[in-house]
Amino acid sequence: MTSDAPNTGGAAAGALGPAPVRTMRVWPGALAMALVPVLALIAGQFLPAYPLRILDMILLYAILGLGLNIIVGYAGLLDLGYVAFYAIGAYSWALLASGQFDIHLPFALVLLIGASLAGLAGILLGIPVLRLRGDYLAIVTLGFGEIIRVLMNNLDGVTNGPQGIARIDEAHLFGWTLSTPEDFLYLLVAMLVVVFLFVWRIQESALGTALSAVREDQDAARGCGIDTTRVKLVAFALSAFIGGGCGVVFAAMQRFVSPESFTFWESLIIVLVIVIGGLGNPFGALLGATLLILIPELLRAYADYRLLLYGMALVIIILARPRGIISRAFGPSWLMRRLGGGKC
Repeated sequence: MTSDAPNTGGAAAGALGPAPVRTMRVWPGALAMALVPVLALIAGQFLPAYPLRILDMILLYAILGLGLNIIVGYAGLLDLGYVAFYAIGAYSWALLASGQFDIHLPFALVLLIGASLAGLAGILLGIPVLRLRGDYLAIVTLGFGEIIRVLMNNLDGVTNGPQGIARIDEAHLFGWTLSTPEDFLYLLVAMLVVVFLFVWRIQESALGTALSAVREDQDAARGCGIDTTRVKLVAFALSAFIGGGCGVVFAAMQRFVSPESFTFWESLIIVLVIVIGGLGNPFGALLGATLLILIPELLRAYADYRLLLYGMALVIIILARPRGIISRAFGPSWLMRRLGGGKC
C-alpha cells in the first residue's frame, strides 16, 4: 500500500501516529465493468431468441472462467476437472426441483445448496492433492472430473443414468419466472457483475497476494509464513462455489441434464477461456468466453471444416499471444492506476 506522508523515521512515525494511507477506490473499476452488462442488456432488447441464447452462454462461460481463474490464474494450480463442480450444481437443481423424487424447492435455495455442495467438493478435492503440483495435479483433477461424470452416468436410480433428468421445474426468483433467454440474460448479467467484482477484490486483497506467492514459489511462500494449505483450500472452495452456482443456472436454462453435458471437452473449453483471454486477468475471462463461444457459431456455414478452422484459430491466437490476449499486466491494478484509483 502507498502512503501520502513522507518517511520521516521511526521516531517521528511513532509520535505522529500511523501515516495516512490511500485506499483503493472501487468505483472507477465498477463503472468500467458496467459497460459490459449495459451493452449485453441493450443487445438483449433487439436480438432474436437464438442469438440471445448464444449471448447467455457467453455470459455463463465468462462466469465459469472467472471462477476457474482463482485456481489457475491466481494460484497457478492447473485444474482440468472443473466441470465436476459445474455438474454438481446442475444435478442439484435437477434432483431438487423436478419430478425425479417429487421435490420442488425454490430456485434461490437450490442455487445456494448447489453452490455450497460444489464448494464442499472443492475442499474435499483440495485436501488430498495439496502436495501435488504441475502435471500430477492436472491428472488428478482430470480424474476427479471423469469420476463425477461416470458416477452420474451409473447412478440409474438417482440420476436416471445416461438418459438424464427431464421435466425439471421452471426457475422462479422472487416472483419472477425465468423461462426465456431474455429472462436468463438479466440473471446472468447480475451474476457476472457480482462475481467479477468479487474476483477482482480477491486479486487486490491479502488473499490475492498469498495466492500470487503460491503461484510463483510455494516453498518460498511457506518460508515467508503463508499457510499455503489454507490458501489453496480457500481457492479450491471459492472456485468450486462459483462453478456450482453456474451449474444450477445451466440446468434451469436447459430444463434437462445428462452426463453428456459434462465431459472433458467442457472442462477444456473453460480452461481455454482463461488461457486465451489471459491468465490471472478478470477482463481476459470475458474476452476469452466471447471468442470461444462466437467462433464456432460463426463457422457454422463451413460445417465440413468447422472443427479444423476452429482449432486453427485457437492455435493462431495462442501463438500470437502466448500469455493471453489480455495479459496479467493489464489487470485490475493497471486499470486502477490509469483511472487514478491507486492500488491496494
